[in-house]
Amino acid sequence: MRLAVVAILLALAACGRGATQSQAAEGATRIECALGEGSRFSPDCLVERVQGEEGSEFVVRHGDGKFRRFRIAPDRHGMVAIAGADDAVNAFEVDPPILQVTVGSDRYRFPADIDAAR
Repeated sequence: MRLAVVAILLALAACGRGATQSQAAEGATRIECALGEGSRFSPDCLVERVQGEEGSEFVVRHGDGKFRRFRIAPDRHGMVAIAGADDAVNAFEVDPPILQVTVGSDRYRFPADIDAAR
């Protein structure tokens, strides 16, 4: 009986801890994201540039430890999502210059010049 109580308390303690963002590489850029249906933009995501099999990729880390991977589209007119069932939908905003990328119910605001340092 005591063992069961201890196990339940440990499980509850693990659930109660706020999920923290996985460590991003030094130099990661903070961007605004809105994660989930009806959410508002906030500067809660980190994006880091990594070398993938087909060139530069961008890993966006969410505060809960989840992440998405993107690559610049071959025509250089936006981002494509790497893996996953949902396609990336791109929209440019002019003032300030932002690339807004939507995948499923998640939205990300990348600086328009994120790929400037090729």
